[in-house]
Parts: sequence; structure tokens; C-alpha cells
Amino acid sequence: MGLTDLGAALLRTLDPETAHQLAIRALQVTPLPAPGADDPVLRTRVGRLDLPNPVGLAAGLDKNGEALHGLARLGFGFVECGSVTPLAQPGNPRPRLFRLYQDRAIINRMGFNNAGLDAFATRLGRRPTQAVIGANLGANKDTEDKAADYVQGLIRLKGLADYVTVNVSSPNTPGLRALQGRAALDDLLGRLAEARGEDPTPVFLKIAPDLTADEIGLIVEASLDHGLDALIVSNTTLDRPDSLRSPDRGEAGGLSGAPLKSRATEALRAAAEASAGRLPLIAVGGIDSGAEAWARIRAGAAAVQIYSALIYEGPGLVARIKRDLAARLRAEGFSTVSEAVGTAR
Repeated sequence: MGLTDLGAALLRTLDPETAHQLAIRALQVTPLPAPGADDPVLRTRVGRLDLPNPVGLAAGLDKNGEALHGLARLGFGFVECGSVTPLAQPGNPRPRLFRLYQDRAIINRMGFNNAGLDAFATRLGRRPTQAVIGANLGANKDTEDKAADYVQGLIRLKGLADYVTVNVSSPNTPGLRALQGRAALDDLLGRLAEARGEDPTPVFLKIAPDLTADEIGLIVEASLDHGLDALIVSNTTLDRPDSLRSPDRGEAGGLSGAPLKSRATEALRAAAEASAGRLPLIAVGGIDSGAEAWARIRAGAAAVQIYSALIYEGPGLVARIKRDLAARLRAEGFSTVSEAVGTAR
């Protein structure tokens, strides 16, 4: 067990939110070595983004962009920070983060707690330039015009991130998921396109897994109509599978981790079928091994993101997934990840 994995094991003995705060602090101050160069077979492309490897960090771990230098040294192909809202907000009352040990899962109802857009932008201005960094945008809980919050975030962060993700799928902000309906989505994406103008920064959309195939199809078409660069599939689920065994399984909030695997995969397949190669996809939800990452790539994902699995497997999981993927790619005769995308369909 490496030092970073040992630290992760120790953090699991603490209250989840306290452990999270300590992990961010450790990533800020620990002098981690620079990661070695990635195996060339792991190269992939998501829209206009060229990635050295397809294993990314999902939003939620570093909400305020405080530990980007440390995170960039863990071997990720890309790191997404946020979600950030225009105004700082405390989020929901604690406790709001729960580990489901028996299920290798997490339930959170954080509620977009963050220090606000100005502090976030200042930190992004000091970001590591050698890493691919994305910014995840949210809307304030009490705002009357949520689309305006996303537009404000897009404008404020111009030139500071390598890509921006519009998160309309968190279950912990009232009314947010309603933006996934076609009329509301057309309004939001139209306003974002106008604000974006000629800015080449890629814009992604992150959707919920709790959608039907038809709903996902409508979102894909709206994304294409408004010039989005990729779809992230998917966020946490409100579903509670009967298989859950942990004492905190009944807590309110979004469920992530291993129990999300099936639902997230179904959503990915629906998006892949609807997009038919026209819109790059990033898979999230229950990815905890090279085998699972490989399955999502073959199902249509150009890249994957992980978060909850890091809590249980430690940061060494990134290197393990990359080694496994490289071996599988070579065994199948592929020279890059991009060549393997969608080959199971």
C-alpha cells in the first residue's frame, strides 16, 4: 500500500465530511512527486480536448479548486473541480455526507456548498498549466433565474479552464433537474451559446441517470442543436436499489458508487445510441476498476470519471485502472483509447 492509499485508509476512520476537508488540505501541502508520462496507448480525444489518458476526476471532490496542484499529480488525464455557484453558499445542514461501507457507496446531500465564483476564479488563475482542468458550474439554491447563474459562471471563468461543465443534474438543489426538460434546456443552452460567442472553450453537459432513454435522446438532440462539445453520463441517482445493506441507506440525497453502476451504464448506452457518434460521451458512476472503465469505453465513452471509488480504493486506483486499460487495449490490437470507443455496439 502506497503512502497516499494509506492516508486514504486512515481518513475512512473519520467523519466523512471531516475526512474530506482533511484530504483537500493534505493535497494542498503534501509534496507529491510528478506522475510519469502516460503510456501512448491511453491517448483519447473528447471533442476538442486531447487527453493523455481517459481517467478523469469527477466534480465534487475539490469544490473550490483548492487542491488542483496536488490532484494533478495523481495521474488523472483530466481533473474537474466544482460545482461552483455565483454566490457563496453553505449548502445543506450537516450531516449531509454518508458512507455506505457494505455497499461501497456514498450518499450526499451537500447542496452545492462552495465559496462562490470569485474565489473559484482566483484559484483557477493559479492552476497547474500542465494538467487538463475542467470547471463544473451550478446554480444558487435561491436564485429565481437558474439559467442566468450558468451564464454568469461561463462568462466569469472565460479563459481559466480547459473546459466547462453545465451541471443540471444534482438532486440536491430544488428545481435544478427540471432544466433537463427540452423547453427549459433549449432556453438554457441557447443563452449559454449566446454568452459563449466565439470562445473555443469546450462546454459539456452533465445529466442525471434517472432519465428514460427517450428523455436522454431529447437531451442529446438539444446538445447537438446548441453546439455542446460532450455529454457527461451521469450524476448521482435518487434511486435506492433493494440490494443496499448499509445502515444509512435510507438517507436523503444522491447515491453514488458501486450501486450506481447498472443505472449509469444504461444511461450511457441510451446516450450512445441516440448520439450515434455525433456527440462525445464521458462515463461516470460506479467505475471502480480497469474492467469497468473498459466496459464503459466499449459502450461508447471516450473517457471516464471516478470519485466515490477513490474513497474505498485510495488514489492508487488511478494507476491501476490505467495499467489495466493499457493491457486490454494492446491485447485487442488498439493503438489508442479513441479506437476502442463504442466497439461493443
